[in-house]
Amino acid sequence: MATESTVKSFFNSPQFAVVGASTNPAKFGHKVFTWYHAHSLPVTPINPASANIETPFGVHPTVKSLADLPDPEHTSLSVITPAPVTLNVLKEAKKLGIPAVWLQPGTWDEAVLKFAHGEGEEDGGYEGAVVAGDGGNGHGGWCVLVDGERGLKAAGKL
Repeated sequence: MATESTVKSFFNSPQFAVVGASTNPAKFGHKVFTWYHAHSLPVTPINPASANIETPFGVHPTVKSLADLPDPEHTSLSVITPAPVTLNVLKEAKKLGIPAVWLQPGTWDEAVLKFAHGEGEEDGGYEGAVVAGDGGNGHGGWCVLVDGERGLKAAGKL
């Protein structure tokens, strides 16, 4: 279960990435990616289908996968993907040593949460900090758009 200290841990990373970053400004993958820019945080968009994502802060080149991140071991990851994709993202994040993930509302189901909290696999689940599930100030669970500023303040970045 996510707590305020988990959110603080997430924001203690020097770099961030958004898997599911979208070119469509109406989608949450675009809104979350733009939120990082609005808060002057170094963020990499992950989108295998687009070379760039345009926001009010400029045009940003994407990477196609987590494996393409320049420094995954120092990058916290926001996830905005359907639950079956999210499970695979978490497995890759574990392999790459990504220290923290934030699973936006709608990205998780029971199997995802089980793996996220270190259960359900032969070799255990994800081993980093996880912000997900019930909690936060949003009605669908922890959300960067709703709870992120509080986390940034706790981490001394706002």
